Amino acid sequence: MNPHAALIEIATLLERERSSRYKSKAFRAAADAIAGLSDEQLRDTASLRRRKGIGDSTLGVIQEALSGAVPGYLADLRERAGVLVASTLRGELRGDLHSHSDWSDGLTSIDLMVAAARSLGHEYLALTDHSPRLRVANGLSPERLRAQLDVVAGMSGDGFTLLSGIEVDILDDGSLDQEPELLDALDIVVASAHSKLRMERGPMTRRLVAAARDPRVDVLGHVTGRLVEGSRGTRPQSTFDARAVFEACAAHGVAVEINSRPERQDPPDDLMAMALEIGCLFSIDSDAHAPGQLSLIDHGAARAERIGVPPERIVTTWPLARLREWTGRAR
Repeated sequence: MNPHAALIEIATLLERERSSRYKSKAFRAAADAIAGLSDEQLRDTASLRRRKGIGDSTLGVIQEALSGAVPGYLADLRERAGVLVASTLRGELRGDLHSHSDWSDGLTSIDLMVAAARSLGHEYLALTDHSPRLRVANGLSPERLRAQLDVVAGMSGDGFTLLSGIEVDILDDGSLDQEPELLDALDIVVASAHSKLRMERGPMTRRLVAAARDPRVDVLGHVTGRLVEGSRGTRPQSTFDARAVFEACAAHGVAVEINSRPERQDPPDDLMAMALEIGCLFSIDSDAHAPGQLSLIDHGAARAERIGVPPERIVTTWPLARLREWTGRAR
């Protein structure tokens, strides 16, 4: 087995299972350290040990792969991961409108996110790093976001498009945490609440409805803010008038995000069914913070299929031209 490929696959599987970010980054660093080396160079153990980024675990993987075997660490990860969650709907998804890079709180560079999206067969991916208020996530100031736009502009080609975007924080009064003119310049705007998630029902309802009515918003992200599992623990869903929020989404053409992260499963099944009955559009998104997490859309697809969401109501099944027509940002 190719040692470089083994290290990358391990990193990818660690990311998919939302393992420690330090583990996945260590295997990606090791892959970078051996990129371009011949088998003869890889067999020079003493030299490898002196290379920055190579430790005992990664060296063991390299040696096992060189012997022609699947490294034990990789075999264990493959067994834990099993097969991707099966659904017919997964095959109809063309892209993903919610992802993060190391410009905010993602683990890797933009180019690695793009490479992973391409490998999954995506036609498009929206890069939606956080907005300024979310300092804990290194949210992008207007100046940093403008600089990122220059980088994004050079990442498309060969049938793939990287869309410019943002996951903009919904402020307490329902306004958006970024300059309006800059939001107008983006391909995709995902609006999410990240603070004061325990607001009283009335104020939280008004907050989310205001965001859904904002003409710059395309997707309402992880609407309840709940956490149902994972290393961050659990968190109850926010309290609000879901019918009023989803009616605002339907009236203004805003897609309700089906957040595919297993620790979120947001919105819950009952609210997804309500949004479907009201007539909302949906966006199945990974909310990926690393390349290996882009594949989590299989979870969202399986949930949407189980609830009975028709593919034509899911904007991430649409071709890029139709998606841009929907956002009103045709290029």
